[in-house]
Amino acid sequence: MWRKVLTFGVLVVFAASFLLAAPVTIHFWHAMNGPLGAMVQKLVSEFNQTHTNIVVKADYAGSYSETLSKTIAAVKGGNPPDLVQIYDIGTQMMIDSGVIVPIQKFIDQDKTFDVNTLIPQVRGYYTVGGKLYSMPFNSSNPVIYYNKTLFEKAGLNPNDPPTTWEGFKEVAKKLTVKNADGKTVQYGFTSGLVGWFFEQYMAVQNALMFNNENGRAGRATKSAFDSPAGLRVFNFWNDMVQSGVMINGGPGWDNANGIFASQKAAMLLDSTSDVGMMLRQAKEGHFELGVMALPHPAGVPYGGVIIGGASIWMINTHNTMKEKAAWEFLKWLEQTEQQVQWSEGTGYFPINKNSLTKMMYQGFYAKHPQYLTTVFQLLMSNVTPATRGGLTGVFPKVRATIEQALSKTFDHAMTPAQALKWAQDQADSAIAEYNSLY
Repeated sequence: MWRKVLTFGVLVVFAASFLLAAPVTIHFWHAMNGPLGAMVQKLVSEFNQTHTNIVVKADYAGSYSETLSKTIAAVKGGNPPDLVQIYDIGTQMMIDSGVIVPIQKFIDQDKTFDVNTLIPQVRGYYTVGGKLYSMPFNSSNPVIYYNKTLFEKAGLNPNDPPTTWEGFKEVAKKLTVKNADGKTVQYGFTSGLVGWFFEQYMAVQNALMFNNENGRAGRATKSAFDSPAGLRVFNFWNDMVQSGVMINGGPGWDNANGIFASQKAAMLLDSTSDVGMMLRQAKEGHFELGVMALPHPAGVPYGGVIIGGASIWMINTHNTMKEKAAWEFLKWLEQTEQQVQWSEGTGYFPINKNSLTKMMYQGFYAKHPQYLTTVFQLLMSNVTPATRGGLTGVFPKVRATIEQALSKTFDHAMTPAQALKWAQDQADSAIAEYNSLY
């Protein structure tokens, strides 16, 4: 009898030891596909190889909006991921959801993590009420890509790009080419109808999108973009479209990108995250690529740019072991070596100050000056409520409304002033409806 009891006890101890030694599995949903997704998987694989007590399983969950919707459904269904990548404008919604664990909790507990290594302009976006809610991951900002070869052909100095809106319009005019029949065969500029660009043009003027300091001093209750700064943006774009120096790329990014790649436009507004792709396209098209910082209106104090992209949020699964494992993965992703690898492999800039220093000393920016412009613009940006970005739970809808308003302006359905007011009225209604729930 006692032999059986002893044998059973040994088996129990053995089983307990096995369970204790079993690695903790973390499910990470992300919105990176193609080469970006491959890079995410590469980093995850390296983490798993060097952390035998943790297994991270990374899964592509769709576009940014699809990933957000899928996460909401998973939380309601009781089977959420441990970590999820959510785009910038989902910040207020994630905070309001009540299903996340602010990573500030782990920063306060973990003395090995120095939050000051994070670039202030990046950290500022995801810090609300003094708490860093999520870990910045793929961060970007907007730049103007330009065809240096076409600049030279037009008699322009490719190493002296314009810095003001006024100068930009003049350069776009000189880069616009018509054939003998008067048909435009080359436009000076192209851009997709992307609401994020409007926010950036507001930020360079240090202008707010919403009241209460862009939702940073308190919950935003109204939008604030129907302002002189907002009207300047609408007029700036509309003037170029109506004068024929800008071709509207339509909704999204791809069409405008194709116009630029085929050299039917000499300048393109796009994200810094596409710099690697742009360099490849320039090589294929046999032209030299330039990258200029976002111009701003003359006589208006400069603010800066807002980061775009996404961050990684920790979902509250009420499992302490999983939370600790998820934090180890987040810390690891932020470290210098991983950030260098991510930046050089994708075009997103590193969020770690030490990574920037290492990339500079190793000659990466000297060899690839196009990447340097993207980082320089970020570091030159002042950290203000305007450049930290606006917060509202209906930001995706606000962004879509602005895109519609711009389209109405380009199509002569409304004047810039009318379209801007219409967009603000639509945004205010959405904000009021959302806030009534909280």
